[in-house]
Amino acid sequence: MREFSYKGVSYQLDDRGCLLDPRAWNRDFAEGMARERGIPALSKEHWGVIDFMRDNFIKTGVCPTIYATCKATGLPPQEMQKLFPTGYHRGLCLVADVHYRISHIDYGAHVRQGVADLRAFNNDKVYRTDVRGFLTDPDDWDEDFARHRVAEMRLSEKEMTVEHWQIINYLRDSWRDGRRIPTIYETCESCNIDLGKLEELFPGGYHRGALKAAGLRFFS
Repeated sequence: MREFSYKGVSYQLDDRGCLLDPRAWNRDFAEGMARERGIPALSKEHWGVIDFMRDNFIKTGVCPTIYATCKATGLPPQEMQKLFPTGYHRGLCLVADVHYRISHIDYGAHVRQGVADLRAFNNDKVYRTDVRGFLTDPDDWDEDFARHRVAEMRLSEKEMTVEHWQIINYLRDSWRDGRRIPTIYETCESCNIDLGKLEELFPGGYHRGALKAAGLRFFS
């Protein structure tokens, strides 16, 4: 837990930068968090995206994927990257305080993380995951884990293509070599695909699709 202050007001955050009490969000918080994310000032375009995120979340209780946000706001990925250069989850989602980890704003706290067991397809290996199915230790990952998660996303094992593995292996290599998780923009550029293709391959989203299959999750 850490404390974040802006304009004389203090906000309690978890270790990922999310408000411990989502009801504490306000426009001043967004401005302050934007500065922390390398955005000096929020423009009309920034607020248009933030307001969409907030309104959509209040209505549905679900954090929209970057695919849905780009389509709804009419912003191509390149413009979204310019507005929030640190990434979707590490930029826009933190500023708007809309995350895959929480349910409805009106009901307060983040869902507590728990631990579940996941058995591999072809052996008795047990993987430790949190309640959302994310691997708790990225170093426990192997290809069976990826196959299981992709199957869970309603893509059968036979439908895993070279392109799926290209993305998963790129993410794993980035983690292995630098203990870092690339932004969605970096992944598209490095794998030479556009956002539409990524959505086709992982319709559940970048975090809840590609990163989950790769055994990774954002920590900030």
